[in-house]
Amino acid sequence: MTDLTTFIAGLPKAELHVHHVGSASPRIVAELAARHPDSKVPTDPEALADYFVFRDFAHFIDIYLSVVDLIRDAEDVRLLTYEIARDMARQNIRYAELTVTPYSSTRRGIPDTAFVEAIEDARKAAEAELGTVLRWCFDIPGEAGPEAAEETARIACELRPEGLVSFGLGGPEIGVPRPQFKPYFDRAIAAGLHSVPHAGETTGPQTIWDALTELRAERIGHGTSSVQDPKLLAHLAEHRIPLEVCPTSNIATRAVATLDEHPLKQMVEAGVLVTINSDDPPMFGTDLTAEYGVAARLLGLDAAGVAALAKNAVEASFLDAEGKARLAAEIDAYTAVAGR
Repeated sequence: MTDLTTFIAGLPKAELHVHHVGSASPRIVAELAARHPDSKVPTDPEALADYFVFRDFAHFIDIYLSVVDLIRDAEDVRLLTYEIARDMARQNIRYAELTVTPYSSTRRGIPDTAFVEAIEDARKAAEAELGTVLRWCFDIPGEAGPEAAEETARIACELRPEGLVSFGLGGPEIGVPRPQFKPYFDRAIAAGLHSVPHAGETTGPQTIWDALTELRAERIGHGTSSVQDPKLLAHLAEHRIPLEVCPTSNIATRAVATLDEHPLKQMVEAGVLVTINSDDPPMFGTDLTAEYGVAARLLGLDAAGVAALAKNAVEASFLDAEGKARLAAEIDAYTAVAGR
């Protein structure tokens, strides 16, 4: 049998919780920093490893926003997006729903139409040239409040790029209650978009309940604290509401103290539909392949178990039925050969 690490590397995958700017590789970040020398971001890829060590979640947000500030024109946006797809293709990621924050770019002066055209151009090129299918989740940076929510909803509903499938909410949770964003999610849902807010990453289960009841969440980003509330776990399991779990991210941002304490196993044992994701992979020194390795260790999985976890992501995705069936069949075919 193929060893598990090799099996995971070759496994066809889908990823549902991964951020656009947070996926910028050290090479791309350094290249952008060199183009914008007024930034405090290091231009040496090796120095970025130290730069991406976070004291806590608030420090992570500060560092993340310093990288956001490197994306200053449509060409920066297009370059970043295509290079992310290239990194995904190397990992055999066939489909990804990339969380994009238009407000971070439009408030820095990139016209909304130019931003949308840049990501769409990169998406189409990536699918044609690399075989990786990208879709978008436009998310509100919660810390920026109603102004950002209004701008994000406007761009999502009025410009509505072809690749857009969902509407999200990211950023800090502490001091940023979910219910205030209900009107914007209502607009997005009325426009046909799916609701996928972050919740319960650094706050308790009530944030997740708020995301479900106020924002009509169809999936929950992180959901780490769900294990603190048995009723919530039962609700998620009964209604097949998936969790987008990002183990290494949770350790890097100090949302969870150690990997051995990560609640992934409790989620699975409760019958919750769990998907594995990388969140902001280069910033956390990981990628989706590595995260599947972490999950395999935490859950005690063999190749068949890892393949089943990969199929969870397909099921939880917003791919159409034909696309889901095709990717699930590809996972099965690969496992039948490589998983022996």
